[in-house]
Amino acid sequence: MTVIVFGSINLDLVTTVDRIVKPGETVSGHSFNTYPGGKGANQALAAHLSGADVTFVGKVGDDDFAHQVLDFLGGHGLNLDHITRSESETTGIGLIQVEQDTAENAIVVAPGANHDFTDADLAGIAINAGDIAVAQFEVPMAQNTTFFKRAKDAGAVTLLNPAPMIPGGEAMLDLTSVLVINETELAMLSGRGIFEDSSIHDINAAALSCRRHDNQTVVVTLGGRGVLAVGDGHPIRIVGRDVEPVDTTGAGDCFVGCLAQSLDTGLDMRAALTRANVAASISVTKPGAASSLPDGDAINVAENETI
Repeated sequence: MTVIVFGSINLDLVTTVDRIVKPGETVSGHSFNTYPGGKGANQALAAHLSGADVTFVGKVGDDDFAHQVLDFLGGHGLNLDHITRSESETTGIGLIQVEQDTAENAIVVAPGANHDFTDADLAGIAINAGDIAVAQFEVPMAQNTTFFKRAKDAGAVTLLNPAPMIPGGEAMLDLTSVLVINETELAMLSGRGIFEDSSIHDINAAALSCRRHDNQTVVVTLGGRGVLAVGDGHPIRIVGRDVEPVDTTGAGDCFVGCLAQSLDTGLDMRAALTRANVAASISVTKPGAASSLPDGDAINVAENETI
């Protein structure tokens, strides 16, 4: 089976700061680096490195940023056969501030080529029963919907990470088998007051209210507190691992990619969530998004240590 990721490709421009800048304020940064990123690229590479056969559908511009990103992804063995170039848009970029002491981040995305898709870009992508189809909200909603409709018709599992949340994105939820969201997205989808310190009971109730159909699992990532998932059975709670974070950028994408790979191999939901939680905990100990993603061997070692 195959993990099929349709999503964005960016070059992330990352500055480390004492604190995230406020409106009208200028602060001094400690360092600057560029890293390949974009939620689609991060999730595709995470799935690939953790062991999946990945088809990645994305788009870049015809510029130096594209060469830098594609050289990195291809150098890590990710198949780039379905990456196309926009004739009118530049490669997407992410402007990222990372707080030095807390590793928290603030991100601005300029989508560029990521918004230059048509249904024709998806026409030649093979989707089969049992595949895992992965989508986010950094590409146009029309093509995301086309992708998920084709996946559902083919009998694939659809895994949605609705980030960043945008108006009209809720329509995708009816087509989703596994919904992966953080506390902020949970609050937006449920309409409830959910915060980083909200109780597991409140998070569970909010997650249940987000389910659109009986076959849907809602997975809530809780940062250092781990993961909570609700479906048609008892809730699944995976506790967080105690690590020293360096940069949390891309941790959610690492989780999604490894979760897709784990489900693709036939692991049950609890085992898949456990493995994905371990992978994400490793990723926050290194800088960058795509550059911090662990491979299958590193995940296996850490998972065995956790057990």
